[in-house]
Amino acid sequence: MAEPDREDEWAMLLRAADRGDSAAYRRFWDQVSPVLRGIVLARAGGLGADACEDIVQEVLLAIHLKRHTWQPDKPLRPWLYAIARHKVVDAFRKRGRRVQLPIEDFAEVLPAAPEPDPFESHDAARLIERLDTRSAEVLKGMALGGEDSAAVGRRLKMSDGAVRVALHRALKRLAVLRESEEG
Repeated sequence: MAEPDREDEWAMLLRAADRGDSAAYRRFWDQVSPVLRGIVLARAGGLGADACEDIVQEVLLAIHLKRHTWQPDKPLRPWLYAIARHKVVDAFRKRGRRVQLPIEDFAEVLPAAPEPDPFESHDAARLIERLDTRSAEVLKGMALGGEDSAAVGRRLKMSDGAVRVALHRALKRLAVLRESEEG
């Protein structure tokens, strides 16, 4: 794993390279290549030395081609390591092997679970209020309440089939209402 000063130096060198400093770019590669080679060997050593060297070359090429995707205000090491891990996985896939990597290796690059929209239920309730009473009751019972069509039918004195048709129509009407609000 890279030490914090080394990571800072790598980031500084890559920023300079992005500004056109070719000497900084050579120093960046001189420092980063052995570390990436070690990662590939540790993860894919069982594929053989030639295959590992091919993977290293793919990693280096990917970094060169995708360096514009690194965000200079973000840590560099997780970005570099993620590219290396992905190339190792690709190599195993090409060879038809199943790959199992520990989730901890990806913890720094996995996106967080999306947070629920705090206004979603309010917006949905407001749209449902615009439906006729029966459609709103069918929708609330089946789509929001988890009732089956028979239970909703008994409560609203409707046949099972009529409830399903009413639900379908209510959902279509709701989609139209939402579209008209967004447009």
